[in-house]
Amino acid sequence: MKFKTKLYGSIGSILLVISIIVVILMNMLEQSTVNMHVVVNELYDRIKMSSNIKYETSNIGRELSEIAAGQTDEVILAPLNAWEESHKNLKISIEKLENKDKQEKSQELIAKFKTLHDSYRGTAQQIITTQIINHEAEVHPALLNDAVLTRQRMLQIAELLHGLQEQEMKNELLRTRETYNWAVTVIYIYLGISLSIGIGFIIWTIRRMTKNLNNVTSVMKSVTNSDFDRLPRIEIFSKDEIGEIAVAFNKMAKALEEHSNLEKQLKEEAEEHSWLKTKIAEIATMYPVAENVQMLADLLITKLVPMVGASFGVLYIKEVEESQLYLKKMSAYAFSDENKEFERFRFGEGLIGQCAVEKRSILLNHIPDNYIKIGSGMGVGSPKNIIILPVQFEGDVLAVIEIASFESFSPSQVKLLEEVNSNIGITINSISNHMKAERLLQESQSLTEELQAQSEELQLQQEELRTTNEKLEEQYGTSEQKKKEVEKVREALEEKAQQLELSSQYKSEFLANMSHELRTPLNSLLILAQILSENGDGNLTAKQEEYIRTIYSSGNDLLHLINDILDLAKVESGKLEVIPREVELYNVRDFITSQFSPIARQNEVQFTVELEEDLPDSFYTDEQRLQQVLKNLLSNAFKFTESGSVSLVVKKVVKEGIGKQILEHGKAMLAFSVIDTGIGIAREKQETIFDAFKQADGTTSRQYGGTGLGLSISREYAHLLGGFIEVTSEKGKGSIFTLYLPHFEPTEKIEEKPTLEEVAVGLEVEHYQLSLNGLANEEGNMKQHGKSLLKEKKILIVDDDIRNVYALTIALEKYEMDIIIAENGREGIEVLQDNPDTDLILMDIMMPEIDGFEAIRRIRKNHEFTTIPIIALTAKAMKHSREECLNAGATDYISKPINLDQLYSLMQVWLYSKEG
Repeated sequence: MKFKTKLYGSIGSILLVISIIVVILMNMLEQSTVNMHVVVNELYDRIKMSSNIKYETSNIGRELSEIAAGQTDEVILAPLNAWEESHKNLKISIEKLENKDKQEKSQELIAKFKTLHDSYRGTAQQIITTQIINHEAEVHPALLNDAVLTRQRMLQIAELLHGLQEQEMKNELLRTRETYNWAVTVIYIYLGISLSIGIGFIIWTIRRMTKNLNNVTSVMKSVTNSDFDRLPRIEIFSKDEIGEIAVAFNKMAKALEEHSNLEKQLKEEAEEHSWLKTKIAEIATMYPVAENVQMLADLLITKLVPMVGASFGVLYIKEVEESQLYLKKMSAYAFSDENKEFERFRFGEGLIGQCAVEKRSILLNHIPDNYIKIGSGMGVGSPKNIIILPVQFEGDVLAVIEIASFESFSPSQVKLLEEVNSNIGITINSISNHMKAERLLQESQSLTEELQAQSEELQLQQEELRTTNEKLEEQYGTSEQKKKEVEKVREALEEKAQQLELSSQYKSEFLANMSHELRTPLNSLLILAQILSENGDGNLTAKQEEYIRTIYSSGNDLLHLINDILDLAKVESGKLEVIPREVELYNVRDFITSQFSPIARQNEVQFTVELEEDLPDSFYTDEQRLQQVLKNLLSNAFKFTESGSVSLVVKKVVKEGIGKQILEHGKAMLAFSVIDTGIGIAREKQETIFDAFKQADGTTSRQYGGTGLGLSISREYAHLLGGFIEVTSEKGKGSIFTLYLPHFEPTEKIEEKPTLEEVAVGLEVEHYQLSLNGLANEEGNMKQHGKSLLKEKKILIVDDDIRNVYALTIALEKYEMDIIIAENGREGIEVLQDNPDTDLILMDIMMPEIDGFEAIRRIRKNHEFTTIPIIALTAKAMKHSREECLNAGATDYISKPINLDQLYSLMQVWLYSKEG
């Protein structure tokens, strides 16, 4: 379609729009007419009301006269009722007119009328009362005269009101007629002007647009023959639509040119970024392969030098000799014998040593010809660029890399070296620590073997000594020499034992530090996840709640893994204590039932706990270890049983071997059998499942997860308790794991007082049992009591980890507690002195400047704070952590990650104790 046709079509559209506007204006005019009728009708109502006021005013005078002239009650009754009805109608009319007529004059007249009406009604009431009571023939003239005068004044005001309403009607009709005539005139004028201007503008626009449009068309046709680097421009300076098209086209041309240049630049940057990430990934894949620092250095220098287009490279590793720091060549690329003198540097010696001291990269350009030679089979040459990079870990230089190239290093190559360099220090430190741990372990094993050999030698010497003692008098001198030799051997054995104990201490400290590093971030994760999972504000979707529960469950799984590893290490090192006490079998049954009945219902698996009739009521063992073994066995049973049943059967048996030896002393064994109908275990896998980190299905695509530590720990616990575990299983037909423990009946019952921590844990168990039994109201009352105990209490949190402080603050502020914070022990003491009304302190142990132990000791030295409850928080969950905290002066102890329910219970117990 041609442009003129489009234009004339647009003109027709404009005329159509004008017509529509005219119709709309006419409708508006008609609406104003309707509004006028509404106003007129309202004024008519007001006139009608004023007329009614006049009429009722006249009526009350006539009816009062009839009442005054009446001699009997029957005669007076009819006019009296009419008089009351007239007053009622008069009052209604006055109120309606007062609401509708807002003129100031009318409001004044209505107010006067109401005053006169009240006065008239009072006078008339006296007349009526006198006439009804006394039936006088004549009413007092003065009263009648007052009533007449008042009514006449009321009539005058009614006339004025009526006149005002009529005058308002006339004025409104006049205004409406003038407005209507003015609107009609404006509409005609507007229509005429619009049509004239529109037609003239259209003609002018057609001529102008046709000219400019031809210019735009010619330029646009030329675009097809141009590339995007340089596009033609439209030179039109008019401010109409064609001018806007020209401006838009010129902007588009400029944008296309910029976009083309930007696209080229982004493409180059993307290719550079992709190359950089690919090379970094190639370097990263080498790290897991390296078994020691030498292997890492060889792999790294061999891969990195050609990757940046270089031809020579050396990696120097830091070493310490007689308190001096050196950088020694560990690995090289294209290193020749001519450069052997550069194999070792002190810190600060040469550019290599200076780079280590300054901890910054050094880039050399314009290398002299005789600086260094890089040779091949066909010749030698000097490089153009050399770059020296320090390899750091936590601010400490561990190594230095020197790379030389015949070409200049590009920005991408320099960036690659910097990116790779940032990860090398972490890898070197990790491998060095791993090698140290292996070396310590080997030394520990060597010391153990040597100690055992010397112990056997000592036993042999003791045998020889006993033989020699028979000839003591004859060989006295020899005996004295032998005693000295034995003493030397004993001293040597004590020295070896101390070394072995030191090695064990290193291992324990390593485990403690690892526990601290893992539990510290896990603490805030679990606390915040638990708070989110409770959805107190109710603003999380069901899907988000499911995500939070998954995060919390995964964190708990990681915590259980850490605990399992620590427990396994304690068992292997012989440092796990067994505390035997009287254990009620019915308590064990109740504990297992409460723990696994919800799991059985959730998995839709039948679950039973069965105690045979001939069992004793109690026996002696470590109840905590027994519960953990049973929990591990039952957890495995439920994990590998998708349908069917899981059961725990406890009975007294006589076993061969160990059981037979016990039977010879008149004792049998207790058998705890966990029976499931799950997937079963192949016969060849039944021994390996008790090894750490091993499962029956060891493939990477296994269906059932887990670490494989549960059965290993259970077996070790069983041995510590004097028993063992047996397994009977067939693949596809279920499994039976049986724990055999010696049956030692208690000779006398010892009443043990629970600690406050056990009381707190008991409160949690009691809450849980209440929820299982449906006593929801009592549980709510108990929780409400605990919550009221915590409300408005001032709590001091001393912790250097802002994540833990943030998580604990959110958790405690839910109970409306007042939280104050300190970042270390020194600051904690200062904050406590500024806030002597603090109710309880949560003290972290591992902190800079002043640790938790020292801070607790200093607080206890102040007599003002000798009784304030202090709960120690530590991620070093080792054997003696609790004793160390209590010895330092802590009131109680809880390990990280913190169980919020346990923390609340401990706080409630100690705050209650403090108030008591």
